Amino acid sequence: MRPNIQLLNVTGTLLIALSLTASVMDFNTQDVKKRIVFFGDSITAGYGLSPEQAFPALVQQKLDSNKMAYEVINAGLSGETSAGGLGRIDWILKSKPDVFVLELGGNDGLRGLSLDETEKNLKEMVKRVKTKNPKAIVILAGMQIPPNLGQDYTARFKNLFPKVASDTNSELIPFLLENVGGYPELNLSDGIHPNVEGHKIVAETVWNDIKKYLD
Repeated sequence: MRPNIQLLNVTGTLLIALSLTASVMDFNTQDVKKRIVFFGDSITAGYGLSPEQAFPALVQQKLDSNKMAYEVINAGLSGETSAGGLGRIDWILKSKPDVFVLELGGNDGLRGLSLDETEKNLKEMVKRVKTKNPKAIVILAGMQIPPNLGQDYTARFKNLFPKVASDTNSELIPFLLENVGGYPELNLSDGIHPNVEGHKIVAETVWNDIKKYLD
């Protein structure tokens, strides 16, 4: 049975809203920890897995084991496009992130959407993060797609993320799914979403790229 994507998105949005509301309340009532927000789509959300198996939760484990005072917020939403992310980012920014990892654009590429629009949306999201907190570190997660839509589109998509990072003076994870994408044994049966072992590798990739920006 195919899932009701609209229902999943609404449910996901409500869960994120509840999580962020709790985080904002904690901000006012407890010792303040710095916050890392992972803002993305189903890859960040951990599609097909339990929340503690997704890479943001694994990054939290690494932070805790290194006694680093950071709180990870998983703001991933399955099916999200860059346009959808732009529509909800203002609410996410209420959590006052110190580090913002932007993992969006993959669904744009898989659907063959305008890359000019994707670039525009990504840049606007980076701008809003930096406007809200000029000291925030913004890290763009690079993605790649299969060559189904032609070599030109595929190459433009791959090069989009380094371009946005350079143009917005943001940091870059060159390819989020390094050593995972294209490996059947590390993905679910759909060949797109990492499985438990795949997320462990993604967490290592993310950790190795972001730890140098953390206190």
